[in-house]
Amino acid sequence: MPFAPSYALTLRTEDNVRINAAHTPARGAGELGIILAHGFTGSLTARPTRRITHVLSEFGGVISFDFRGHGRSGGESTVGDRETLDLDAAVRYARAVGHSRVAVVGFSMGGAVALRHAGRRGAVIRAGGGGAAGGETRQEAGEGAVDAVVAVSAPARWYYRGTRPMRQVHWAIERPFGRWAARVGRRTRIRKGTWDPVPPAPHEAAAYISPVPLLVVHGDADAFFPLDHAHQIHDAAREPKELWIEPGYGHGESAATPGLIRRIGRWAGAHA
Repeated sequence: MPFAPSYALTLRTEDNVRINAAHTPARGAGELGIILAHGFTGSLTARPTRRITHVLSEFGGVISFDFRGHGRSGGESTVGDRETLDLDAAVRYARAVGHSRVAVVGFSMGGAVALRHAGRRGAVIRAGGGGAAGGETRQEAGEGAVDAVVAVSAPARWYYRGTRPMRQVHWAIERPFGRWAARVGRRTRIRKGTWDPVPPAPHEAAAYISPVPLLVVHGDADAFFPLDHAHQIHDAAREPKELWIEPGYGHGESAATPGLIRRIGRWAGAHA
């Protein structure tokens, strides 16, 4: 069965990085826009991403994109830091083309970026003395605002090395030969050096997403991040929030079944 047709786009971030993107029109009602944020070393052209895009287009128009340093996008990957600007460019595009509701569905690193993007915007709506204190009001729906967030297989905290796959990821990020291997083998260009300053952890950002609905999805067979990551994100978030622990589900896009993606699509349509 062929995938739903997509139309190529070029987006620009606030820091002037060129982002390769695609818009897949909805196969049903087009009111909802779904931003699909891939994981580390992923791409909008990867078959798992295209399959997910096809399924999600049953529920709304899908904007997929390559994070900076990935695929055909410019720049270098900062592995979850400056990538919030890439996601913001995609959300703004979705608003500009007429999607009145926007949901972000992020996988692994893309899930962490989705949490940070929504949390950063959510923090500015807290009333009273500086951030978390005081009352809350509903965030105005602006160009870069979102109406629902789905974080799938996302890490709760940075620098996690508790599994063998994550130790391999850190080798690719931190070692010159690892960065060369990622560039040649996975078309992922990683910025040299360390974060300065270290960005807020995903679980810290989750505390500021409310009142935007949040769905946390994690598999009990995830080889990268154990279940405590999902629980830490969910526990830190305020209502409205949901946690789905999926039996037998591994990690990220490649392990996601069409059935799970349809459930996510239905949730996004109902909660955005």
